[in-house]
Amino acid sequence: MAEVIRMPLLSDTMKEGKIVAWLKQVGDSVESDDVLAEVQTDKATMEVVPYVDGVLLHIGIPEGEAAAINEIIAVVGEEGEDFAHLLEDKPAADTSEEAPAVSTVDAPAAENNNSAVAKTAVEEKVALPSDLEVVRMPLLSDTMKAGKVVNWLKQVGDEVTSDDILAEVETDKATMEVIGYADGTLLYQGVEAGDSVEVNGVLAIVGDSGTDVQKYLPSILAESEDNASEEKEPATTKAAAPKTEVKKVESKKVQTQTATDDSRIKASPLAKSIAKEKGISLSFITGTGDNGRVIKRDIDNYKGDLRQAQGSSTGIAAFDANSAQESYTDVPVSQMREIIAQRLGESKFNAPHFYLKISVEMDDFLKIRKQINSVSEVKISVNDMMIKAVALSLTKHPAVNSSWLGDKIRTNDHVHIGSAVAIEEGLIVPVIKFAHQKSLAQIAADANVLYEKAKTGKLQPQEFTGNTFTISNLGMMGIEDFTAIINPPDACILAVGKTTATPVVDANGAVVVKNIMKLSLSCDHRVVDGAVGARFLQTLKDYIEQPALMLL
Repeated sequence: MAEVIRMPLLSDTMKEGKIVAWLKQVGDSVESDDVLAEVQTDKATMEVVPYVDGVLLHIGIPEGEAAAINEIIAVVGEEGEDFAHLLEDKPAADTSEEAPAVSTVDAPAAENNNSAVAKTAVEEKVALPSDLEVVRMPLLSDTMKAGKVVNWLKQVGDEVTSDDILAEVETDKATMEVIGYADGTLLYQGVEAGDSVEVNGVLAIVGDSGTDVQKYLPSILAESEDNASEEKEPATTKAAAPKTEVKKVESKKVQTQTATDDSRIKASPLAKSIAKEKGISLSFITGTGDNGRVIKRDIDNYKGDLRQAQGSSTGIAAFDANSAQESYTDVPVSQMREIIAQRLGESKFNAPHFYLKISVEMDDFLKIRKQINSVSEVKISVNDMMIKAVALSLTKHPAVNSSWLGDKIRTNDHVHIGSAVAIEEGLIVPVIKFAHQKSLAQIAADANVLYEKAKTGKLQPQEFTGNTFTISNLGMMGIEDFTAIINPPDACILAVGKTTATPVVDANGAVVVKNIMKLSLSCDHRVVDGAVGARFLQTLKDYIEQPALMLL
């Protein structure tokens, strides 16, 4: 069933949004997390996501023109579906100064019974003063559903300016900074550090010092209840703003136990005192008191094995199976890890993978790299040269530089290489854009900047999206051979192993030692056939074994 996409509320002071660019055109297939258009608000240029799957049937606002909040900007549905009736019923945009549109608010950590408060407030809404600015959770990545507040850099009562950083927020891909774009005093924090706010949910409120925010919270919560109800209505009245719920994600406590912690063992105060004085670990004593409690006579009767946990002349600690305890640590799943699991799970089970493997000689490749680095101002890594070789190979085999879009295959003329980087929270893929047109020095310089940003959680969305092909290099970690899961929307991913000195038989039948690297290409069989992938690998092999070709 066709659904209308409306201009969402992207900032607290926004009245309309100007369409800067349509990233999808009529007839294109779209998924719920695709970016339809770039919209310029009064504060920034942001992305509009449809949150529905289907075909883009209609564009209501041309590029360069503006649409009011809640105005229909597009229609998504099934191909050929009649949607004219949806355009006939255009609800007027809400331009009321007294009751601006406010998206659903995440429940504050210390608040209880918010729904009851909201219901009471329906009968007596309080108009928000013009100086009160509501800061919402922005859309910081193309797949982001919510942001977890890692750290508040401003506290309630602090003075803030429009360019101050209010909080550090963990998305599904990186930890990023949220700027309030408001001057005044921080009056309210929607959640505590460690909790999450859904996209467009209320993150904070800024206003004049001394303003009683609690007076206005019921109105905001009531407005949230109204918005949540609208989500349940038919598609003709459904707003494009992302649906949020009043909820709080509970942070799990990390707990561990150790076997030699005497504080966990039942013992009388006197027994503990004597044991401490004599240097005896209670974990080695069997208690004869009530419920196995260690008492004074147990300490007195203890014969004392020198090989106890607190040390001995031999330095060998004894093991007491009776006192040993199992232990574990629970770590909450980060948003990045959750999205990795979701996207790669979908890729593995939806895309029919097949794998092609090839070994390449690296001797000349390594010699050329050494020569280049002797004169280059930027150090060129093996991975930088691999990116260049892959990019050039893709220009000769565009079918490998493609994506499956359901009803069509998109073959990209540009080459954007994603280079997977392992960080503590998971895997992120910075993108070297237009790699086929860049020199080795340019690729190395770009890669160094992106990798450093990735490791410090400072990558911006445009720096880890748009890949047309991905390289995963574990050779630097000693892995000789592996296969990788395709990174959507790519049709292929190249797994790069370690370069190893290996005995091989040359053309003359002599056994010689060569530096050999193993490569594995994972392919989506819906897009790339075996012969296509094989020809791509052969071209890549030529570039690696004759690296001077890359310099032509």
